[in-house]
Parts: sequence; structure tokens; C-alpha cells
Amino acid sequence: MPFAAGTARTRANSRRHARDDRAAGRHITGVALPALGIVFGDLGTSPLYTMQTIIGSLEGSPATSALGVLSLIFWTLIITISVKYCLLVMRADNKGEGGILALMSLVGMNDWRRGTYFGATLGLLGAALIYGDGAVTPAISVLSALEGINVATSALRPFVLPLATGILAVLFIAQRFGTATIGRSFGPVMLIWFIVIGLLGLREIVEHPAVLAAADPRHALTLLSTSGSRVLLLLGGVFLCATGGEALYADMGHFGRFPIRVAWYAIVLPSLLLNYAGQTSLLLAGIPQNTNPFFLLAPAWGVVPLVVLATLATIIASQAIITGSFSMTRQAMQLGWLPAFDIRQTSDKVYGQIYVPGINLMMGLATVAITLAFKTSNNLAALYGTAVSTTMVLTTLLLFRAMYRLWRWPALLVIPLAIFLLAVDGGFMVANLTKIIEGGWVPLAIGIVLFVVMVTWRTGIRRLRLALEKMTQPPSEFLPNLDQRAIARVPGTAIFLSRTAEHVPRSIIEYVCKVGALHRFVVALNVHFEEQPRVIGRRCSKQHLADGFWRATLRYGFMEIPDIPLDLESEADHTDTFDSRQAVFFANRDLVKVQSHWFLLRWQLGLFSFLYRNAVRATDRFNLPPDRTVEIQREILL
Repeated sequence: MPFAAGTARTRANSRRHARDDRAAGRHITGVALPALGIVFGDLGTSPLYTMQTIIGSLEGSPATSALGVLSLIFWTLIITISVKYCLLVMRADNKGEGGILALMSLVGMNDWRRGTYFGATLGLLGAALIYGDGAVTPAISVLSALEGINVATSALRPFVLPLATGILAVLFIAQRFGTATIGRSFGPVMLIWFIVIGLLGLREIVEHPAVLAAADPRHALTLLSTSGSRVLLLLGGVFLCATGGEALYADMGHFGRFPIRVAWYAIVLPSLLLNYAGQTSLLLAGIPQNTNPFFLLAPAWGVVPLVVLATLATIIASQAIITGSFSMTRQAMQLGWLPAFDIRQTSDKVYGQIYVPGINLMMGLATVAITLAFKTSNNLAALYGTAVSTTMVLTTLLLFRAMYRLWRWPALLVIPLAIFLLAVDGGFMVANLTKIIEGGWVPLAIGIVLFVVMVTWRTGIRRLRLALEKMTQPPSEFLPNLDQRAIARVPGTAIFLSRTAEHVPRSIIEYVCKVGALHRFVVALNVHFEEQPRVIGRRCSKQHLADGFWRATLRYGFMEIPDIPLDLESEADHTDTFDSRQAVFFANRDLVKVQSHWFLLRWQLGLFSFLYRNAVRATDRFNLPPDRTVEIQREILL
């Protein structure tokens, strides 16, 4: 289907909203409330399964370890989320945008060559692992919520898995219709969720105020030192309370760092700590080890309403992961690490509302398959955490480069901070890697496959560009033919899309050879993606090379959706003598054939060829008018 690019009104609204969001940092109700639904869905629903998983890793009665468990959760949220992400990582914004790919570009690692291999590997592997995490998050979240009904009655237990599978399937199917309308309710629903879970926890704390002593880190250290061989299982469970940390950074461009920080410190963190403390109170009271303390916080009459609210909250958390995957796909495409996907704008008012059918289908199939294969949230806990804990380590490593190279922080500050944060992140990563045999390999395998796809695509495209450069002609050789009237000119305007911004593209040369004529006005147009989120100011630069012949470049940021006809029209000025509104566009549909094998392994050749054949056409990617576009297929030997 055609590529649904933004209209002029959409782009203008997006720029205005971006400026307004940053300016609205002082108004929590204006920006921080919507952030609750998008940014904190994963972190906010972690109490559903975190404590239940930790209990399963303990030896003996949970009551004896309760304060140590709460202390570990408390300091994990403080160190990993409050300090590392909110104060440090979110400071590393790329023109207001966040996410590990934006960070990779910010520190100058967006390339695949000597000197950038290590940094690019960190960023690409981290981004790829987020897809693996995104396939598991909806499954464990929705299952955890629906399993709460078992507290009220065991009669519905057989229906939990089918109902969870159905909800997840409907969620992915509904993506094609967009989330602009339902998205307005995300913030209020999550606000109600945080208030409810905070009050439920507070109710138990009043009964057992001794849990407040868990703020003393000695309880955490004592539990770690006495857990013996089960310490890694314990840390793997504790880490689940912080699995949504990457979302804070990835969604920073939508809301700005200040509203996210305000929402975290004022609403989310207090609610989470109160709820975890309330669950710990139940552990001290001696609840059975095979139960989920979260739903036991509610009175008997409130279990069913809490299950309904929890289901809504987990659907919102799943939606946030899916939307984030769409956004990251667009970033990877524009930065040159993935082939072009069909991207559709689903809202004429909210520029960030996009739908990527290919990614949606793959994630939907993976999520439903994982749900059916592992059946319960307890089983899924073995999958959860391996991918995101590894991504957190990779983000930390890139952050240190930003600290030292960009911010110019002294080594005496950076090195101790690096050692401390890497010790925390590394401990959690090692703990989660112990789950590989039990199922943790699934998200890691998804991430590694996508990493290989990204590297293969980048390497293959570089080789393709080198081949195309050999097929071009310097302007000094081609243009004299125009000046000497050696080429017949016919009325009209032709715009040839080109991968090179310096030479006359091969498509123009071949067109002249085959047709024996050229339009009166000709533009060799190159589309260039910047390593910044958005292009500020004029995005089109033009150079007049000869009579009726121009070379032009359209620049886009990695968060923007290209619309060539609209942008050429909006960038036109009084000096232009050609009319892009009636121009005929010429795009290439290359047929790649590989002859040499030096630049890729043999099995990668087939992968690159498959990716290139199935990449979305330029007509769809750049919103070219179908009735005024000619695609030229040509054979290119690599």
C-alpha cells in the first residue's frame, strides 16, 4: 500500500508540539500526565510479577528475607532509574531525542568501519535486543494481570491463557487503526493505576510499619551475602522491577526530560515503593510461598476490579513497547541500518503516531507464540530481563564516552562512576544470563538475528554505493553535451532520484542513451538523512550546473518521514524556473547480482539480496505520485 507520509499540517503540528512539550516542563498536568501512559507502562506494571518471581528464588520462608528483598528493590530503583537514567542518561540527548541509536549517533559511532566497530556494535546490539524484549513484555504483562483472577476463584484458571492470547492478538491487529484516540486515555488510566497500587501498599504499611527499615542498604547487602548459590536467581528476580528503564530515555523526545523526571519522582517512584513495601508486609505476615502478593493486597471485593484495572494497565504498557519499536525502526532506517519499511502515518495531528506493518506482524507472531509456548507469567519470567539487562550495560558503556568526550568530565569522576554503574548493571546482566537455558535465549536470539541483519544491510549498501559511483559520470564530462545542444530537449520537468550528491547519476545517462532526449528541466535529486532527529531551517539545497540542469539535496532527520513532492513545493522560491508540481519522477528499482564475495560471507549474500528485493519501493517511501513516477529497473553487479 502507498506510503502514508505526513501532510504539511502534520509536519507543522509536530514541530509546534515538540516546542510546546519542551516549554511545558513546568506544567505537570500538561505533559507529565500523558507521559505516565507512554513512558512508565513497563515500570508501572512490574509489581504484578516482580515479587512473585523473587519469592520463587528464595530458600526457606520468604518472611526471613523480606526486608532484604525490599531493600534490594528500593536501591535498584534509586540507583538504576532515579540516578543513572533520570539524571545521567537523559542528559545525553541528541537534539532532544533519546534512545540507544540516538546516543550511538551522538557519540559519533554511527558507522561500520575501523574505529567505530566497537561503539556501533554497542548501539546496534542494544537496539536489536529491545525488539527481543518487546516481544516478551506484552506476554508477561497481560498474563500476570489476568492470573490475578485466580485469587478470587480457581474456576476461571483454564481461560486465562486463551483470554491473554486473544487480547494480545487484538492489540496487534488494532495497530493499523492508530492509537491517537485511545492514547488520550493512557495517562489518566495510568494515573489511576499508580494511585490505586500506592494506596494498596500504604494500607499494609500502616499494619506493618517495620518494612520502612528496608531503606537501610545493610539489609540488601546481608541478603546478598547469605544467599549463596541462589544469589544470581535472586538478582534476576529483583531486576524485573527496573526493566522499563530504557523507555524513559527512548521516549524523551516526545515529552522532554523535565516532565519525565517530574512524573517519576512525584508519582511513579512513590507509588512503586509503597506497593513493594506493602507486598513485603504480606511476606512478613507469612503468606504462602506459591502465591502472588500483589493481588493479596486488595480486599476480597476488590480483586476483580483490580484485575480489570491491571489488564488495562498492561495493555497500555504493551502499546508503549509496540509504539517504541515502530519509532526505533524509523530511526534505524534513516540512519542506514535497516532496509526501507512501509511506514504509515495514523494521525493527521500527532506526527509520532506511525504504524509499521512488517514490524507489527513479526512482533505480533513472536508475542503470541511466546505466550502459547510458556503459558504462565512464572515461566515467562525466565525469558524476561536477559535482553534489557544487556541493553542497559551497552547504554552505560556509550554513556561513558559521552561523559568523557562530549561533556569533558574529569577522569577522576568518570572512572569511579563507570566502575560503580558497570558493577550494578553487570551484576544484573550476569544474573539474567543464568536464565538462558530456561528460555532467556529467546529474546537474545531475536536480538542477535536483528543485529546481523543490520550489519549485513549496512555493509551491502556500502558496497552498492561503491558500484554505483563507478557507473556515474562527472559533471565536467556530461554537461558540455547540454551546453552544445548535443542532446535534444523536450518540454517538461524530470526529477531523477540519485544515491550520489556529486556526480551525474547513471539513470540520467542511460535515459539519454535509450531515449535520445532529455526534458527541458532536469533535477538530479539526492535524499540525505542527517544524524540528528530533525532538520531545522531549509532542508533543500540546489545548485544550477547548466542550462536547465540542477543538482539538489533534500535533508531529513532520523525522526522524520520524507515527502519529496511536498518538500520540494514548500522549499521552492522565486529563483526556480521549473515546477516540481508537474514534474515526472524517475526512481530506480535495482536488480542486485553478486559476483565477488569479499565484502560479505556467502550466507550473508543471500540475506542482503533478500532484504534489498523486499525493501519498500522509493515510490512508497518518499510518497512519490504514482501517476507521475517512472521506475527504471537496472542490473547492478557487486
